Amino acid sequence: MAPSRPSCYGPPQSIPKEETISSTIFIGNLSFETTEEELRGVLTDVDPGVRVRLGTDRVTGKPRGFAFAQFTDPARAADAIRRFDAFELRGRRLRVNDADDKPPPRAPRPSVGAPAPMVEAFEPEGGFGGGPPFRRNGGSRRGLRARKRSLRY
Repeated sequence: MAPSRPSCYGPPQSIPKEETISSTIFIGNLSFETTEEELRGVLTDVDPGVRVRLGTDRVTGKPRGFAFAQFTDPARAADAIRRFDAFELRGRRLRVNDADDKPPPRAPRPSVGAPAPMVEAFEPEGGFGGGPPFRRNGGSRRGLRARKRSLRY
């Protein structure tokens, strides 16, 4: 038996054997045509009482390609993660993980047509045309409107 520590040190620290997971899982990379009933049909092999919610756009109501599934207990959720991660449904490989976990980072996408970095414009000492240098502070909004009106033809 391990020697007991004095109570002034607080309760003994327990070492978790395995990280606990929730009973809700995240299912990503779904086809936009996948329905809740179809996904529920796949997941009922693990738990007949599974509840499925598809992520939809708030404005259009169209599916966004992911879902959450809530199982009756965490053991069944862990079993579903093991069985259905990289499972192919409607020609797409599903990404399944615990809803509380952040998925592993993906490789960055190549930037096609990305804008070039901005380069500061060169302006001579006295400004262009020998006039006074450009001032940024343009004054009040009323003054700007008056100047705009004076530029009209």
